[in-house]
Formats: sequence, C-alpha cells, structure tokens
Amino acid sequence: MIAHSTPLRRIGALVLRHLYLLRGSWPRVLEMAYWPVVNMLVWGLVTLFLAENSSWVARAGGLFIGAVMLWDVLFRGNLGVALAFLEEMWSRNLGQLFVSPLRPIELVGSMLAMSLVRTTVGLLPAALLAIPLFAYSIFDLGWPLLAFYFNLLLFGAVMGLAVSALILRFGLGAESLAWVLVFALTPITCIYYPVSVLPVWARPFAWSLPSTHVFEGLRTVLFEHRFDWGLFAGALGLNLLYLGLATALFLWVFQIARKRGLLLNVGE
Repeated sequence: MIAHSTPLRRIGALVLRHLYLLRGSWPRVLEMAYWPVVNMLVWGLVTLFLAENSSWVARAGGLFIGAVMLWDVLFRGNLGVALAFLEEMWSRNLGQLFVSPLRPIELVGSMLAMSLVRTTVGLLPAALLAIPLFAYSIFDLGWPLLAFYFNLLLFGAVMGLAVSALILRFGLGAESLAWVLVFALTPITCIYYPVSVLPVWARPFAWSLPSTHVFEGLRTVLFEHRFDWGLFAGALGLNLLYLGLATALFLWVFQIARKRGLLLNVGE
C-alpha cells in the first residue's frame, strides 16, 4: 500500500505525524506563539521608553551594551544548569549515575558549578571584544559588576534547576523550557528600561524577580554613580529564597522519578 501511495499522501502522513507530536506536547504549542509575543512586548516597551526618555538614555554610555551582557549572564546561568542535566538525559546516563554513590544534592552541586564555568567562558569574549569595537568596558563598573554577576548567575541557576525538575517529571518533550522559560521574564525584568515604564499592575511581579533589582542597580550605578545596597540586598534575599525552593523542588521530583522509574525512561 505504501509503495502505491502518492507523494502528497506521503507528505500528508509526515505532516500528520508532527501534528500528533504537537497535540501531545504543550511546550511545543506554547513555543510557537511565545517568541513573537515576548519580542513584541520587550521592544514595544523599549520603544515607549525611548520615545519619552531619549535624552535620559544618551547620558549613559554603553547602557544597552552593559545591559545585554548582564542579561546574557542570566541566560547562560540558566542554560549552564539545564544543559548539564540535559546532557545526562540525552546520553541516558541518569540511571548509571545513581547506581553509583552519587547523591541527588551532589548532582545539584555539579550543575551549579557547571553553570559558573559555562557562563564565565561564554561572557568573557563578548566583554573583551566590546572594548576595541565599541570603546566600552563593562569592567569599568568596578566591584558592583561582581555583585550584579553573582546575583544574575544565581537566579539563572535557580531557573535552570526548576526547568531540570520539570524535564525530569515530564520528559524530554519539555526540554524547550530550558530556552523558553527564561525569556518569559524578559518584559518584566526591565533589562533596557526602568520598572516605571511597566503598567502599575505589573510592577509587583517585576520586583519579585532578583534580576529586576540587578538591572535597576545597573542604571543607578550608570546614572547616579552610586551602588544601591537596598537593591543588592533585595536581589540576594530573593535569590536565596528561590534557590532553596528550586532545590527542594528538584529533590522532590527526583524522589518521584526514582519511585516511578523515570530515571531510566527519559523519552517524551
């Protein structure tokens, strides 16, 4: 029967297969509409901000360059944890790992360490290239840069842990969350504009994110030439809270996965 099928029927059969995949995987469906919506929100808010504050932005050389590099710390911190976990799932190595004396909390520790390595290696070339290309050095921020870097890396690791727990629970069909979830925060984390640009109802959500405190702190350093300890304390406190919650979530899901045999069944 297959030998006598027409090209259109064979094409249709493959299309039907992928439609079934979409129907059975809500992250894939969400992702299709997700990117256009997030980009529209972010750049719409940037446009609104620039239309009303063009002279304000002009006073801070390298505002956008510094912001986008610090945003990359958050993104890479998230991927550093999530990819370390996904590598074990892709290679079907989780079952073998936990035949050894390795404990789940030690796996979490190794993922956090890999996040630091991946993020640092990924950021340094961009930071160094910005100096000759754009006459901007993010290192001119001085020691506040370390505070920004640490808090964003920690929050990225928190998100990576949460994503890893979801992937472990729902399978590799949810792996796109490693890229999708962090970008969901882009409009309200206020990378390129202050929190005051957001609608009033959205501001409490923005302030609940450590990253928002960091980017507000960056603008305070650039425009007011001072380090805001209150913003730093807010970011650090939220990070420690979320790190505890994300670690507890991962360990809880791990115990469920162990009981249900999900460590060996890592498909979609």
